[in-house]
Amino acid sequence: MINKMKPLCLAEVKNLIGDMDDRKELNDYIKKFGNLSKEDSLKLGDEIRGLDNMKIKEENIVKIVDFVPKTSEELNKIFTDVSLDEEECNKILEIVKGY
Repeated sequence: MINKMKPLCLAEVKNLIGDMDDRKELNDYIKKFGNLSKEDSLKLGDEIRGLDNMKIKEENIVKIVDFVPKTSEELNKIFTDVSLDEEECNKILEIVKGY
């Protein structure tokens, strides 16, 4: 029974599943896309949440943390249901630059 659903970044998933020697595909995926440590992932997510932008959902924050977009084009691929204006994109990208 599922009591609560919460999106997790790849660093959190890696921490939850522990030893991954027997899960090669999952390990390869996390190595390819999980660019940040758990601490940096949580810190980046908190900074993006601090923008208090109603357009940014928790699912979007997790994808930003996992993929660490460097351009507005990459960032806009994450936001499929809403459009961010140039100022909103720049604020997010400025935060991401620190990681």
